[in-house]
Amino acid sequence: MDFEYIRKINYYETDRMGVVHHSNYIRFLEEARCTWLEQAGIPMELLEKNGITIPTLEINVKYKYPVTSGDTISIKPKIDNFNGARMNISYEVIDLKTGNVVIDAKTMHCFTNSELAPINLKKYNTEFFETFSKIVG
Repeated sequence: MDFEYIRKINYYETDRMGVVHHSNYIRFLEEARCTWLEQAGIPMELLEKNGITIPTLEINVKYKYPVTSGDTISIKPKIDNFNGARMNISYEVIDLKTGNVVIDAKTMHCFTNSELAPINLKKYNTEFFETFSKIVG
């Protein structure tokens, strides 16, 4: 499923140098990921209602090009690997004005029940497993 999340940078998200503070990119990735899953028919609220959480295990970000207040970025998440127990997502993050790559980012996640015990969606909830399988890049 092709998905693009467009986000305008707010002044309060910048640092003293006038560029987006590095910590905000983590939020931007989560906003894009949650909106993407919602549009795919598996919003976080529905997953949690069914006793499923998706903790983040790892985040890897390489900062390539600065953006500042008023700039607009495009975030395109893509599942690189999904086996029902874990998934890896990569993100294409582009400055829409310049076309420059802003960051190279990847996140790693697992699936757990509401008590945070690891689960495999293939066994725990086949409907969600099938939906995730359909959006694998």
